[in-house]
Amino acid sequence: MNIIILIIAATSIISFIAFNNIGIFEKYKFSVGAIQNRKEYVRLLSAGFLHADIMHLVFNMLTLYFFGPIVVQGFGNIGFLIIYLGSILLGNIFSLFIYQKQPWYSAIGASGGVSGILFAAIAMLPDIGIYLFFIPIPIPGFIFGLLYFGYSVYMMLNPRQHDNIGHAAHLGGAFFGLVYAIANQPERAIDNALYIGIMALPLIYLSYEIFIRKRIG
Repeated sequence: MNIIILIIAATSIISFIAFNNIGIFEKYKFSVGAIQNRKEYVRLLSAGFLHADIMHLVFNMLTLYFFGPIVVQGFGNIGFLIIYLGSILLGNIFSLFIYQKQPWYSAIGASGGVSGILFAAIAMLPDIGIYLFFIPIPIPGFIFGLLYFGYSVYMMLNPRQHDNIGHAAHLGGAFFGLVYAIANQPERAIDNALYIGIMALPLIYLSYEIFIRKRIG
């Protein structure tokens, strides 16, 4: 079976089971308190197979379906799995670092893994056209990447009440996918260095805020 379809099927089945079983949902979602206090590290991965509702699940799986083939073609099935699962893990580890002083923080969703796949694809094809909702004009991939990173960084630095989007997981996952693609396709990275550099500008700024100004964490 195609690895992309297998991941979509597994994620959908597990998500549907959790929709109707709050016990499973609570046991396997990402939870800072549970990971820190009870060492339930399985949540770092299992949260990527849970979703809040049907729309959340469909959006993530459609994105994976459309951009996954580019990654499979470039890195093979094993590379796809490494990027997808590695992005989920790094995204949640980054969230754990960012929210380590907020034990109540929790999150779910495959967005970290999907972000990793999306940005690995953009790193290989920076001018790939990405359509947003009902906008008929495609946005170049590297411009989308810049906006995506910029928005996520802004929301992390300026948190809003009731914002349930895991921006840290998105950033961590996208970063993993981007770095993996660069490390395994260095010749393409050199050719696309300008585009990748433009995309990375918000990440450089975030690093400054975290490690120099100590604004987060």
